Amino acid sequence: MHLADAKYQRTRARVEDYFDRTATKTWERLTSDAPVSGIRATVRAGRDRMRTMMLEQLPENLTGQRVLDAGCGTGALAIEMAGRGAEVVAIDISPSLIKIASDRTPGRLTSKITYLAGDLSDPSLGKFDHVCAMDSLIYYERTEIGSILAQFSPRVSSSIVFTLPPRTALLMAMWRVGKLFPRSDRSPVMVPHTAQGIAMAARASSAKGGLIPIETVNSGFYHSSLYRFETEVRA
Repeated sequence: MHLADAKYQRTRARVEDYFDRTATKTWERLTSDAPVSGIRATVRAGRDRMRTMMLEQLPENLTGQRVLDAGCGTGALAIEMAGRGAEVVAIDISPSLIKIASDRTPGRLTSKITYLAGDLSDPSLGKFDHVCAMDSLIYYERTEIGSILAQFSPRVSSSIVFTLPPRTALLMAMWRVGKLFPRSDRSPVMVPHTAQGIAMAARASSAKGGLIPIETVNSGFYHSSLYRFETEVRA
């Protein structure tokens, strides 16, 4: 069964409420080509850069490989991976975002992507060559992230690529300023992490593999660090 820890479930419920009810329109606009404010433009640019970096961690040709987009949002990463030939399972906690992602998928790729609303940690999703989780683990404590890596690692033959907020004084100050935004635009509280802390949590949860920090993107109000967890599973 997927993660049943009470704290994880409470965080999951807050995230679902935010993305499926409170800020769906905000995220639909942010992830489109529509004009946005200066602050949101920096977030959009940062996310675009991070998506490119994540794709660089994957083979250019994904034909015949099964990939999980864990927390797919409005589908941009899933569509890119399907375009490289991958068979993509794209799951998100928000049915509203799944609908947007499905509507945005080009017809030539619809057969390559299976969109699902649900929990990204659900083991019934099966085995994968790669897992990508872009900004979908950012609300969880390191023990929860360690548990997620431990659940994924026996089912992933190559790598788990994911992002987390870096623990920096500047970012914490910017988050405090961000609390001045209208309540409807606020996301659940992000949890900053260090590579050392995540590596320790992975070991404590018996996740099989090794953590590799890749790079951090700093773009206005978007700050996110990219990691690759190379699993020990061999096909």
